Amino acid sequence: MMAGTKRDYYEVLGVARGAADEEIKRAYRKLAMQHHPDRNVGDPEADLKFKEAAEAYDVLRDPEKRQRYDRYGHAGLDGMNMPNFNDARTMFGDLFGDLLGGIFGQNVRHGPQRGRDHKVEVDLDLAEAARGVLKRVTVSREELCGDCSGSGARRGSKPAACRRCQGQGVVIQSQGFFRIQQTCRACGGSGRIITDPCAACSGNGRVVAQRTLEVNIPPGVDNGTAIRLGGEGEAGDPGAPRGDLYCVVTVRTHSLFHRDGNNLICRVPITISQAVLGSEIEVPTLDGALAQTLKRGVQSGDVVRIAGRGMPSLRGGRKGDLLVQLLVETPRQLTKRQEELFRELAELEQKHVSPERKSFLEKIREFFAGKDASPDSQGAQD
Repeated sequence: MMAGTKRDYYEVLGVARGAADEEIKRAYRKLAMQHHPDRNVGDPEADLKFKEAAEAYDVLRDPEKRQRYDRYGHAGLDGMNMPNFNDARTMFGDLFGDLLGGIFGQNVRHGPQRGRDHKVEVDLDLAEAARGVLKRVTVSREELCGDCSGSGARRGSKPAACRRCQGQGVVIQSQGFFRIQQTCRACGGSGRIITDPCAACSGNGRVVAQRTLEVNIPPGVDNGTAIRLGGEGEAGDPGAPRGDLYCVVTVRTHSLFHRDGNNLICRVPITISQAVLGSEIEVPTLDGALAQTLKRGVQSGDVVRIAGRGMPSLRGGRKGDLLVQLLVETPRQLTKRQEELFRELAELEQKHVSPERKSFLEKIREFFAGKDASPDSQGAQD
């Protein structure tokens, strides 16, 4: 189900692409109840459908992931962390609460928790995006307090066990046939109560600090590309790993080039004489000027494709192309000699009309004479 070609996430949840968050949540809730492994013991198909629904919900409930998915599809999520099976069960518990989590055997989250992921923007110009670059980023993130080593208790003291849950972080209640496990509200699931808080962190166990890190930006990145630095996010609980840092790329607009996938588009002005007679022109590329020969008779708007002068593919392989769009410029001011030459050319054109122009002029005369020169009308007259 989830190997090979992935199904569209909106199709998985059975919702429209413009579905509201609440509709997406309801759709996932229904599928999660239907396919939860604890209700379908020994059914691998139900297990796969449960994971597939959880993956779809994880993307569509997150505004950033959903925006990237809507724009680029599954390929746009490469490099972003996706839920594993345990994450899917956690989302199920978050959505339904501790009651149903306990019914289906989910453990309420307690004990050391992994740190949260963090995000930072990385600004690049087009040349840096094309060649790759080593960037330094400064992030403000949570670190474990050095005075109390993250415990939150004043140095020399220790947190006390929570009396309500006896240090377990959860309380268990029996209601009829159900055994309900709930997070202890007194300690928030930590199982500890800080009676003598650390002065440096006010008992939080964490302080905010700035860190400067280096991130290697690969060639071919585009707007929205996320590069993960594992273990560089927010601090977790003591003994638990840090979260990850996601460096999200923004590529500045270039004055000459417009990007279309891996291709670059550049508009190059040429003169009437260059268009008529053909010419060798200089075309800008990201690697410098390039000589390009134009054939005779090019038209304004014609596109010349130069292979391999575009952007590199993020996944490797050949580069995109440079698409040169020609713009024939009409001079606004002429020297006396130029005007003489254009007048002479105009006289020649009236004496020696080109076949295309002659045909067009004939059609105009027939139109004003009341004759429709179209093939359909001629067939009808016959």
